[in-house]
Amino acid sequence: MLIDMYMSDDNKPIGWWLKEVDRLLESSFERLLADDGLTRRQWQALNAAAGDQTIAEALAPFLHGDPAALAAVTNPLVEREWLTGDELTAAGSHALEDLTVKVQAQRRRITAGITDEEYVATVDVLRRMANNLVWRLRV
Repeated sequence: MLIDMYMSDDNKPIGWWLKEVDRLLESSFERLLADDGLTRRQWQALNAAAGDQTIAEALAPFLHGDPAALAAVTNPLVEREWLTGDELTAAGSHALEDLTVKVQAQRRRITAGITDEEYVATVDVLRRMANNLVWRLRV
């Protein structure tokens, strides 16, 4: 079976790679955004404010509904006058535009050598694996 081949001693299993990629993604974006005095969660908060979700909804998977953790993310953005509640200010909108250029360049570096088809297929496989796990947890 193909899956057994990837579980051999000379190759790391998918769980190892998922954690490694997650760790490297977090680290790379934290370093990238630190130049602007931001965290990755603050970047996500700015994006949420520009979108349809509330900041709390967008960050729920990371902050687990903790109001203090949410305030720790958003208060510095309010102090910078980039946010008022869940809304971007004009300065926040301008900052988001500038940051988006940097983040998009980082995403291009991360996915260098990966075709659009490979990326879509990878996300699809991971989504199905997650759905399989969620279904099994409910049974």
